[in-house]
Amino acid sequence: MKVTIKEVAKEANVSPSTVSRVISDSPQISDKTKEKVREVINRLKYKPNAIARSLANNKSRIIGVVLPNEDQDLITNPFFIQAMKGMSEYAQKKKYYITYAFSEDEKSEYDNINNFITSNLVDGVCLLRARPEDKSIKYLQQMDFPFVVIGRPEEADGMLWVDNDNFQTTYNLVGELYKKGHRDISFIGAREEWNVTRDRLYGFKVACEMNRIPIEDKNIIMMPDFNEKDGAKAADILLENSHPTAIIVEDDVLAFGVLNVFKEKNITDISIIGFNNSPLAEFQTPKLSSVDINSHELGYYASKILIDYLEDNQRKINHYIVESKIIYRESFREWFYIEKSLE
Repeated sequence: MKVTIKEVAKEANVSPSTVSRVISDSPQISDKTKEKVREVINRLKYKPNAIARSLANNKSRIIGVVLPNEDQDLITNPFFIQAMKGMSEYAQKKKYYITYAFSEDEKSEYDNINNFITSNLVDGVCLLRARPEDKSIKYLQQMDFPFVVIGRPEEADGMLWVDNDNFQTTYNLVGELYKKGHRDISFIGAREEWNVTRDRLYGFKVACEMNRIPIEDKNIIMMPDFNEKDGAKAADILLENSHPTAIIVEDDVLAFGVLNVFKEKNITDISIIGFNNSPLAEFQTPKLSSVDINSHELGYYASKILIDYLEDNQRKINHYIVESKIIYRESFREWFYIEKSLE
């Protein structure tokens, strides 16, 4: 039978509140009393309730994670699952717990954050994405409540955040395609107002300019959202006006839609590279090359930077940049390009 705090208090001849203060190592309790109570705790093998122990320290040791649901399926896009695994891994190391709230839209996200703060049940909040002029971020800042964002916010100064170097990643990707002979490269993305899209597109443009690859409006297609349907639409729009040798697609889910169009039209001479390295990428035809953004590490370091701040209350490090790498599969092909000599 489980030992209760009242039984420990009775055996030690103190009040339950004194036992609670001993557990929290309160300076109000003498060393003699602490020693006596701890002896009883060990002898009776009492295990304090984690939440009760945390409340005694005026901390819940719980992180609230707000999950978005903007036309995204958590199963279709595994970024969220991998990020949550990473967050949980570090939280468990530090004996923190994680609670999740699902948001249908920006308003429900705001409401979930408000509930987290007013309930006093969480010590900090993790947002899995940042929007332009993000109301949730502004509210958290106004309330001076600890939070971290996965994705570089618009105004990152003084905020906790983790992200990849999205500019450099796409810049490098264009360089790799150039090495393989590609001189006609297109870009398909979505949510052009988001920082991640802006950074990746900027890296694409700068790399094309540095490698003297011509950029035309017809080679850049932006869609409303990250899903297969929009990916297929983007492919149809692109192919109406051009036939590039390679396409960089900002998300694997978009790329799946592009590949579906390629199958329908029997197109086999265009290389395609996605982002996120979804487990489903290997099961596409052809197998999809993709940039592994290391979602697990993004979640791990989001949890780390927030918990470290909660423990130390010092912002010695306010952000982490997580490395990404290209995973080469069948959809990344060499293109034999013969440079025309200048007369």
